[in-house]
Amino acid sequence: MSEPRPAPDPRGGPRYRRPAPLLFEPPDAAADPEHFFDLESIEDPRELLGRATELALAFRAAADRAMEFQALAAAQLADPKRFDRLPDEAIAERAEWTADYARKMIEFGRELLADRTHE
Repeated sequence: MSEPRPAPDPRGGPRYRRPAPLLFEPPDAAADPEHFFDLESIEDPRELLGRATELALAFRAAADRAMEFQALAAAQLADPKRFDRLPDEAIAERAEWTADYARKMIEFGRELLADRTHE
């Protein structure tokens, strides 16, 4: 299996795609502010560090993947071929971004869309 290739990131620097296996907590556990994926019950610091690191990496990967979907949606909404095309400023407002960041995300989304058509 080959190494995943870096994808462009509007925040700068290369990114690597990897799966993000997240386990969701039951609603009653999530309601307890002291409960976080059962980390509070782990007493061994080695085990705690390992599990907390796994969670941090999974959340980071999930955030990166969600950002890619944001970029794809922004590019699609800004597509000049769409009759209901949105201006960059409207996309920025919907996503709670600055207009400059919206333009970067739209461009990033266009690159992702182009990569999909070339695969």
